[in-house]
Amino acid sequence: MTADVFVIAEAGVNHNGSLDIAKDLVDLAADAGADAVKFQTFSADALALESAELADYQRLSEEDARSQHDLLRGLELTRDEFRALRTHCDQRGIRFLSTAFDLDGLDFLIDELGIPLVKIASGDLTYAPLLVKAGRSGLPVILSTGMADLSEIARALRFLAAGLAQAHGSLDRAERLTEAALERAWAARDAHVNFAEHVTILHCTTEYPAEDEHLNLRAMQTIATTFGHRVGYSDHSLGSLASVLAVGLGATVLEKHFTFDVTADGPDHAASLDPDGLRAYVADLRRVPTMLGSSEKRAQSVEEGNRAVVRRSLVAARDIAAGAVVTDDDVACFRPATGRTSFDFWEVVGGAAPRAYRRGELIDD
Repeated sequence: MTADVFVIAEAGVNHNGSLDIAKDLVDLAADAGADAVKFQTFSADALALESAELADYQRLSEEDARSQHDLLRGLELTRDEFRALRTHCDQRGIRFLSTAFDLDGLDFLIDELGIPLVKIASGDLTYAPLLVKAGRSGLPVILSTGMADLSEIARALRFLAAGLAQAHGSLDRAERLTEAALERAWAARDAHVNFAEHVTILHCTTEYPAEDEHLNLRAMQTIATTFGHRVGYSDHSLGSLASVLAVGLGATVLEKHFTFDVTADGPDHAASLDPDGLRAYVADLRRVPTMLGSSEKRAQSVEEGNRAVVRRSLVAARDIAAGAVVTDDDVACFRPATGRTSFDFWEVVGGAAPRAYRRGELIDD
């Protein structure tokens, strides 16, 4: 990850089950300058019961009677297609990421595709076996927290710490993960890594698209203060403003859906950026850290030449005799600031003139 902001272009399932479209999305993300492009690796059979209903945002219309299983089945990519995507990302020089929604999928992404980090979706923040396996991988983890409160985030972090403890042998893999075991793992979370840097927590509002009044961006700062972890933002709002604000509030990772057609059928297209929007989004985010600068308040180098031009000097408003007591009416403040600073107005007024001044002459003694 870069020191400033890591931009994940979320292709998700906006390929609608087509490898060709998925590759084109990789190209778009790479051309836009994103750090990574992310997909979703799942099996409908392992993710949802056939009786699971669609969320409102997933429905094509009020009459849409499909199940989640039906929807997901049409959005799957095969393992071979994911291998091809991984290769294409390498060829385009962009990091390949994918969110796994089951244990086998996570093994596949880690062992075969060599993902550099594990992303946990908001919906799986309570999926303890997946959290433990993610922790056990030893890879950095990005944890998305849509729909969650602080107590749920705290519990998810403990399962990640338990997996990490198992990976390093400080917690037996056969041990049941009781509260006592989780607390032991939590106490040892920094034994092998800096856990606060190892796990980045993303604030998120799980709605597509999410309206302004539901974004609650300040919650990201609450997460950072409460847990001491690096934070980021998974942005489901329209446009780029929320993400730009999030960087200003401390986000180090940004995630945003994108597509070729925001009107296409599919659960995420309507809340996604179009190609021009993605390019502008990445460009805007790249500017933000530079704009934020440091916390030091000082004159910038580009301002130095303007100081003398726009600030003021003390000037004799009329002739002043040497030794005369200087009054308010004797002194004025005019540009340029090449004489005595006008901060010294009352240092001069009320004192004796050290020499004679002619009207309009800079007071520089």
